[in-house]
Amino acid sequence: MRSRRKPSSRIGRRPATTQDRISTVGIELFTQQGFDETSVDQVAQACGIARRTLFRYFPSKNAIPWGDFDSHLAEMRTQLEEQPEDISIADTLTAALLQFNSFPISEEANHRKRMRLILRVPALQAYSVVMYEGWRGVISEYVADRLGADPADHIPRTVGNLVLGIAMSAYEQWLDDESVELRQLLATGMHLLRDGLGALGE
Repeated sequence: MRSRRKPSSRIGRRPATTQDRISTVGIELFTQQGFDETSVDQVAQACGIARRTLFRYFPSKNAIPWGDFDSHLAEMRTQLEEQPEDISIADTLTAALLQFNSFPISEEANHRKRMRLILRVPALQAYSVVMYEGWRGVISEYVADRLGADPADHIPRTVGNLVLGIAMSAYEQWLDDESVELRQLLATGMHLLRDGLGALGE
């Protein structure tokens, strides 16, 4: 039997961290000047901090566009763990995907810049693969827990890749067409998987 944490008393997303603030400044500089043309020193100076202080928050320049990604992953893991077992895997993953990719309207322009960097700057692709692995891992761990399997087993791993693919496809379309809503694209993608995912664990 799976152990469940008590529902969290948190309302909404946590306040922005120093990492997120540094990331916002970095994203703006990378967008204006180009990622390769912008140095860590320039980002640190624009943030009003020392270079060594910036590296306390980010291991490299490539990590800056991702912001406080580890904390966001921890939130998604907690959200999945708190869901009751009578909610289907498909519905739980859909809710988690929508929540993870929710942001205030005031952040939309910055988020578009962030995702253009992450998805379209060649220098960031190798680092992005590492970050995608962590994201897929959260999904795979949840599915494995529900099925009594191992996260490295074929089905949990496949579901992790499928949900990541939905997110990637939604973001690519969202960046190409500003008239569409990201939330709707994500929901539509998950709907395409619902019949296949709905049979899991039944």
